[in-house]
Amino acid sequence: MTQALSQQAVVAVIGAGAMGAGIAQVAAAGGHPVKLLDNRPGAAAQAIEGIRAQFEKMAARGKLSAEAAQAAGARLQAVGQVADLFDAALVVEAIVENLQVKQTLFKELETAVSEGCILVSNTSSISITAIGAALGNPQRLAGLHFFNPAPLMALVEVVSGLATAPDVASTLYDTALAWGKTPVHAKSTPGFIVNRVARPYYAEALRVLTEGGADCATLDACCRESGGFRMGPFELMDMIGHDVNFAVTNSVWRAFFNDPRFLPSLIQQDLVDAGFLGKKSGRGFYDYQDGASKPLPATVPALARPHEIVLYGQSAAAQALAMRLQANNVSFTQAHALGDTLATAGSATLRITDGRTATRCAVDTQTPNTVLIDLALDYAKATRLAVSVAAQCDDAAANSAIGLLQAAGFAVSQLQDIPGLIVMRTVTMLANEASDAVNQGVCDAAAVDTAMRLGVNYPCGPLAWANHVGLAQVSTVLGHLAQTYGEDRYRTSPLIQHHVFAAKDFS
Repeated sequence: MTQALSQQAVVAVIGAGAMGAGIAQVAAAGGHPVKLLDNRPGAAAQAIEGIRAQFEKMAARGKLSAEAAQAAGARLQAVGQVADLFDAALVVEAIVENLQVKQTLFKELETAVSEGCILVSNTSSISITAIGAALGNPQRLAGLHFFNPAPLMALVEVVSGLATAPDVASTLYDTALAWGKTPVHAKSTPGFIVNRVARPYYAEALRVLTEGGADCATLDACCRESGGFRMGPFELMDMIGHDVNFAVTNSVWRAFFNDPRFLPSLIQQDLVDAGFLGKKSGRGFYDYQDGASKPLPATVPALARPHEIVLYGQSAAAQALAMRLQANNVSFTQAHALGDTLATAGSATLRITDGRTATRCAVDTQTPNTVLIDLALDYAKATRLAVSVAAQCDDAAANSAIGLLQAAGFAVSQLQDIPGLIVMRTVTMLANEASDAVNQGVCDAAAVDTAMRLGVNYPCGPLAWANHVGLAQVSTVLGHLAQTYGEDRYRTSPLIQHHVFAAKDFS
């Protein structure tokens, strides 16, 4: 049975940049003697000074005792060459993302450290299997992917290459736990868990923007205020930097042999080509220059309350709508479930989007006055909803539907009649990619949900969210998106299909 490395075990970190210094801080805080190496003269010593300053700040804020902060800082040592790492039990590489450079370093490490030393790369994008192919003993090589900033972010992906010994991965998992992190096991495939599964959050928003569905501010607001995401996709891409985000997307796309599910966006390429990289350059989707103001989301002005409101069935959305209307002293009646109808407002019929456009839905259901509403993480707490209106719908009916939602306390953003709106198509594609990762043995369902909550701060794991929506509904949305676009991008994961047929979920 494996266990965490003892606190007496020396941990070496190669690379004293932000990630390397952060990892060194985590290991020192975990009680280990830490050796820090960087090929830039003085960089390791400078990084150690910064880490010690961080420990002192933690002590000043009461998060560490002064004695513990001093002891943690004293465990750090700058060294000048790979040979100085001879006594390390674990070496973590956090250098440039270049396969040949990493292979050269690890080949040198093989001759410098003991046979029992575990070798680890913090790479976020390079195959652990490929790195290990250059080694005499690839069994002891694994990935330990921290997220930036390493001292604050809980998630660590423990990545096994094709040759990685199971006990090595288990030791790393237990060691990360001992350091106060939340580790998840992952197989070495493009993007591992987080960088792979997160692609649809950006890709679907970019697709909707490309099709003129709404502006960036409106789509961001819907994802935050309805979807519960901490940041909208365009805000997040601006923060990450479009050069970085676009490079990751391209890397994953190429690694999956140009799978259309990961197709990069021409809009983002234009931003990169123009040098509009986001916050760090002063301009991206938004303008960050001095004096610039962030645009507001498009919100439908207040409309009159409809005189006749009927809610159908006892779905979570119907119950939340009833509660909100009651809280605002708006009268309505309730009726038994009527197909997928959520409510009627005068002559308007409201449904939750199922991946069709409102116009197609109106034809299919023979209800011209159709208005679709977007998915919400929690309809009882959401402050904004996106809607789309069928081309056949008359203005009075559309106004009645929007007036109902406003009467329930929602800010309403009307999008162009795009399939799946924004939150629904994004969540279903996140769930689809997460399901494929599980189906392909990259990780298990619990790991993918944990990774996405902790690695990118999603409000809910994508598979848990799919369970809540209903896998049959997720499959329906994906099927309608695939029919609309005629693209393999929206193919439904075989595991979702299996679970639908088996009447089970991802629990």
